[in-house]
Amino acid sequence: MNGTITGETIFTVEPNQQQITMSRVFAAPPDLVWRATTDAEHIPQWWGPRSLTTRIDQADLRAGGQWRYVQRDPDGNEYAFHGVYHDVVAPERVVQTFEFEGVPGHVLLETTTFDAVDGGTRVTTTSVFQSIQDRDGMVASGMESGAREGYDRLAELLATMS
Repeated sequence: MNGTITGETIFTVEPNQQQITMSRVFAAPPDLVWRATTDAEHIPQWWGPRSLTTRIDQADLRAGGQWRYVQRDPDGNEYAFHGVYHDVVAPERVVQTFEFEGVPGHVLLETTTFDAVDGGTRVTTTSVFQSIQDRDGMVASGMESGAREGYDRLAELLATMS
């Protein structure tokens, strides 16, 4: 690997903008990263913090299809997230909505791209919120640390896949 593969998750939160951009380069080809991030068998192995387990209730990966994931903490509390896929182009791009069911009505639009780079794949997710206040609420919720941990777990999973 060269300097392109850093393993660092980069977050960009610009003042007065309604979006968050998250990017990381993984040491795996796009088709493998695509499979790990979109296959219901693999998603529970990396999605979110280690302290939570993830159950896939629905994952209909096609334009118009719906998804729903439920996370459970060690005390048995559950946190559900859902959305609708708007565009799916394997292994290049997924566009979907994202809503935390604990705070309904705050829907964001996520576009995730999978770009081949020397020695791996750059995954970039741009999340566009309905307002700056919604975006700031997501940042304040600890989204960044949870996403970083999830991407660390994804890198670990990718190292075991072929």
